[in-house]
Amino acid sequence: MSIINLPLAGLEIGFATSLIVSLLLVFTTRWHGRYSLDATRGVQKFHITPTPRIGGAAIMTGLWLALGVLPQAQRDLLLPVLIASLPAFVFGLAEDLTRTVSVRTRLLATIGSGVLCWFLTGVTLQHTGLPLLDGMLGWLPFSVLFTAFAVGGVANAVNIIDGFNGLASGTVVIGLGTLGLIALGAGDIHLAQLCFVICAVTAGFFVVNFPLGKLFLGDGGAYLLGFLLAWLSVMLVYRNPSVSAWAPLLACAYPVFETLFTIVRRLWCRRHPGHPDSWHLHSLVKTAITARYLRMLPPPLRNAFVSPVSWSIALVPAALAVNYAGDPAVLVQGAVASFALYLGVYALVVSAWRARRRQAPIVIPGAAAPLMPKAAAVIVKPVAVKPIITTSNGQGATSGLVAARIANPNAANQPGALSDHGHKQSAPVLARRRM
Repeated sequence: MSIINLPLAGLEIGFATSLIVSLLLVFTTRWHGRYSLDATRGVQKFHITPTPRIGGAAIMTGLWLALGVLPQAQRDLLLPVLIASLPAFVFGLAEDLTRTVSVRTRLLATIGSGVLCWFLTGVTLQHTGLPLLDGMLGWLPFSVLFTAFAVGGVANAVNIIDGFNGLASGTVVIGLGTLGLIALGAGDIHLAQLCFVICAVTAGFFVVNFPLGKLFLGDGGAYLLGFLLAWLSVMLVYRNPSVSAWAPLLACAYPVFETLFTIVRRLWCRRHPGHPDSWHLHSLVKTAITARYLRMLPPPLRNAFVSPVSWSIALVPAALAVNYAGDPAVLVQGAVASFALYLGVYALVVSAWRARRRQAPIVIPGAAAPLMPKAAAVIVKPVAVKPIITTSNGQGATSGLVAARIANPNAANQPGALSDHGHKQSAPVLARRRM
């Protein structure tokens, strides 16, 4: 069966419901904004207008209504998955509304959703193509825990990349579309239809989120979509033994690459792996490229232009997964090549970041004006200046700088920051010496 012959009722109902609920959430912000608005200050905040971050509620509503019009076979597949996704979604939504749920709690809730989904469906990972690991997966308790941990990891990875308009939801649509095409090629029509239905529901939210960012996905939506993407990957391999486990991994490649590299990068810099920063690829693309070359655009559009860069990275392994779903050797090579592509793009963006930093003016606290960059210094005539610049409170600029460094000793070892609408970030890992 081709895509055009699949039933459309679930896709239409899911898309329309998600779109309508998303618009309602935007238009009723004055009633729930006290709890749902996302602040504009933070190390990973780039928007300039407080925005509702409960888009996951629209997606969950669309999924439940789409469930009611699906054929029975697809309903039997989706119902237990939706029930199992509730812990991941509820704890994420609680964080969106209260800001008090820790990352560890949300991760454990998502892993718990994976265990619950096994309990309801009996589905686990049973083969990966790695002989030693496959032998261990033969023991059911290990298989259940490994599957739940993998699902929780992918869900957390989707939450990590959720930083710009359309980035996370667009990446999930690419991943789910990839899984649907692989299932269609393997003859698993019901799973393929399920993937496309979730794509349609996500697209309803996407229209409101991209490019203007009127509604954010939030932790509830990110964990929900991440869980669905991960669990459908598990179901694809479980229901179709001819499909290599590396195929769904490539479908989820971009968020997985970003998470693994983030952990290694933070450990290399002697930081806690869970400590947030603005050195993600998408953050650097914003500050080094869109903030520099697209300054004529409104801020929401500058944020939106970050997403296509990440989508292009996600599309490469996705295309390999669709074309070589049953060839583990090619998929492994494709995974290595795709990760090398990610690292190459990251290195190029870091180079652009460093170039922009060299051109940025140097600001000294208390000084009347920023110092000019080296390139401009050659055309400025030398002027006699007193060695001490006095601030408004009579304190010398040099002593004020020393006092600031004593108050914040870590800042003394940080390079000068770039800013875009007040959001500052220190140098990325590839631009720093190992401490």
